[in-house]
Amino acid sequence: MQTLLFLILFPILVACLLLFVKRTTLRYAVVALSALAIGGASIYLLMRYAFAGAVYFAAPSEAASLAMVAIEMVLALFIIYMGAKFRNYLAIALAVVQAALIVYLEMTFPENLHAANNLFIDQFSIIMALIIGIIGSLIAVYAVRYMETYHHHHPEVRDRQKMFFFVIFAFLAAMFGLVFSNNLMWVFFFWEITTISSFLLIGYSETDEATRNAFRALVMNLLGGVAFVAAIIYLAAEPASGGIDLARVLASGDTAVILIPAVLIGFAGITKAALMPFSSWLLGAMVAPTPVSALLHSSTMVKAGVYILVRFAPVFAGTFAGFSVGLVGAVTFVVASAIAISQSNAKLVLAYSTIANLGLIAACAGVGTHMLVWAAILLIIFHAVAKSLLFLGTGAIEHRTGSRDIEDMEGLIVRMPKMAVMMFIGIAGMFLAPFGMLVSKWAAIEAFVQVPFGLVFVAILAYGSAVTVFFWAKWMGKLVTVTREVERIEKGFLEEPWAPLYIITGLVVAAVFLFPVISSTLIEPYVLAIYGITTGLAQTNVAIMLLMMALLLILPVSFFLFRRTAKHLPAYMGGRPATPDLHFAGSLGMTREAQTRNYYLTDYFGEARLFRPGAVVCIVLILASWVLAGVAL
Repeated sequence: MQTLLFLILFPILVACLLLFVKRTTLRYAVVALSALAIGGASIYLLMRYAFAGAVYFAAPSEAASLAMVAIEMVLALFIIYMGAKFRNYLAIALAVVQAALIVYLEMTFPENLHAANNLFIDQFSIIMALIIGIIGSLIAVYAVRYMETYHHHHPEVRDRQKMFFFVIFAFLAAMFGLVFSNNLMWVFFFWEITTISSFLLIGYSETDEATRNAFRALVMNLLGGVAFVAAIIYLAAEPASGGIDLARVLASGDTAVILIPAVLIGFAGITKAALMPFSSWLLGAMVAPTPVSALLHSSTMVKAGVYILVRFAPVFAGTFAGFSVGLVGAVTFVVASAIAISQSNAKLVLAYSTIANLGLIAACAGVGTHMLVWAAILLIIFHAVAKSLLFLGTGAIEHRTGSRDIEDMEGLIVRMPKMAVMMFIGIAGMFLAPFGMLVSKWAAIEAFVQVPFGLVFVAILAYGSAVTVFFWAKWMGKLVTVTREVERIEKGFLEEPWAPLYIITGLVVAAVFLFPVISSTLIEPYVLAIYGITTGLAQTNVAIMLLMMALLLILPVSFFLFRRTAKHLPAYMGGRPATPDLHFAGSLGMTREAQTRNYYLTDYFGEARLFRPGAVVCIVLILASWVLAGVAL
């Protein structure tokens, strides 16, 4: 229990310390040492509890619970104050409703607001702790030098780095608390801390756009928070539900009773994970500094949403309400993937691809079979490492080139070769063999085939996956295009935040080789404990690992074999001779420059064309899940 408490409380202490640190060098030392401690403690959890199953701890509850309620009231007052200051009355109304529901809960059911064990750890929470502790900490380390450069490029933005790093570490603490809490009241408390943290980080620059987008994120997540409190009230009032003890709720076996609060908490997960129709808050979060985007997408905010959905997957399994939740995820997956085709802004491509992959995870959780839960957890792992690398890499590229447009990344392999290789690995991790995203999608297709009406999901997954190949491949092609007469702009180790990028790149590659170990040690035991059946993949893990290793070796071996016979030829311009700087004689004797540009097909896949229909369908499906949960009761 000491390690769990350390991971929850230590980041808070670091956050408070960073409020008083002004110098960048000292801040870097504090953040780096803290990241080392947090990452080390996360790895210790893995070694200590990987084979222990679910372990519960009776952490002190009375004082902690009272403090949490008091903090929730303070946060509600803060939201009301900010809403009044910026005239966002919807945020005020939702904060008041949420606070009123908490007060009603505390006054009406005080005897039912206790869990036998407030903290726990199992294989799934170990996986989440590793993502938060390693990926989240590395992002914090990267952010130190990034924010220094950020303010150099944006002198108009008020320097609030002390507040920024305070919130970053409070965010990490809240995520640890969320994944370790067995008391749903505690889960909700940490859930709301992540909401406030994202609000503060998105609005960091204090521009009108940043403030508007921060309030959008706040309002949408407050909607989910209201649903979460309503679910807790239902559980506290229903004797057969298991109360607010998460383990008892999930093990109650009375699906009819648990389904309504599960759907309400699932709705909170949908808002937090930015599934449609709530995806706009995550897109708006792109105005924040790049480390914020990386943190939201890879290890904190949206991962909280899919975490809670996967936790309640056994309740959703075999129900029409769960099927509707799964369809929300499936529709989000295919629509967001299609919209990503029309984007040339790299951060928007990453944002839409994140929304799409979160939708796929939600689809797996909604249908909720043991195979789909296995696939969902594997998707969470590979998405966290690959997407954090891509966001941080995009931020570094933007600082060097002054642009985040994919078209401006042409020839990056010549201008910034190290960064181009890392970006290539990150993109490959999202859609190519032997990386785990492809393995997860294969497992999901196989699992969907085996459930009633699963062919609907198979079709959606097939079309959505085909679309992802299109937008990832065209970005990858830009990175590795060899251009001439360009200047190398990549700097040395001290000028670039290389250390976090190297480590995360190594994690992406290591995840390929360690996939069988991750599956057999963490994912399969968790699935066995929840469903009483394994995925059956243990027998094929070694074969999959060998296949992955062979595929990884093909590219470097091919370079070795063919490097001596490779020829550098001038560009072929339909018979016209081209100069080394890619100019050629065009019609009427005019000299033209050879240019390449991707297709974006905005008329077919643009946001204006696809977002609204997708949002309408998802709203209908969410309402259907509520109705079906009520009918089941």
